[in-house]
Amino acid sequence: MKNREFLGLPHREPFIFVDEVLGANAGEAQCLKIFSSDDPMFRGHFPGNPIVPAVILTEALAQTAGIAGAWGLQGKRFLLSAIRNMKFPAAARPQERVILSAKKTGEFGGLWMFDVHANVEARIVAAGQIVLSEMGKAF
Repeated sequence: MKNREFLGLPHREPFIFVDEVLGANAGEAQCLKIFSSDDPMFRGHFPGNPIVPAVILTEALAQTAGIAGAWGLQGKRFLLSAIRNMKFPAAARPQERVILSAKKTGEFGGLWMFDVHANVEARIVAAGQIVLSEMGKAF
């Protein structure tokens, strides 16, 4: 994984769904994920017609939001608190370049809201809002 030192994620392999940070600044991040066709999840989702599960795309977007939130803030880490209005208008498949984007849209009492979307080329494969909470703060 490239740029590992900038991720600021509490996750560890095999549960990191960001391969590379393509660009980031405070409150915004764009990342890349290519899901390997060898990943065991594709044996069952779905045999002969593999697609990336929506829950995994959502987690990848939450991790991208976590990177956006932590960027430039030493030691800041987040946990997923809410998923709002997520839509999956098209499928993402193994070996496709999934571009993950997150932009902070608000903050209140330790909760940070992000607009997120995932694209494969010009095709939107996921879009919605992610709410993260700062680790160590209860809401």
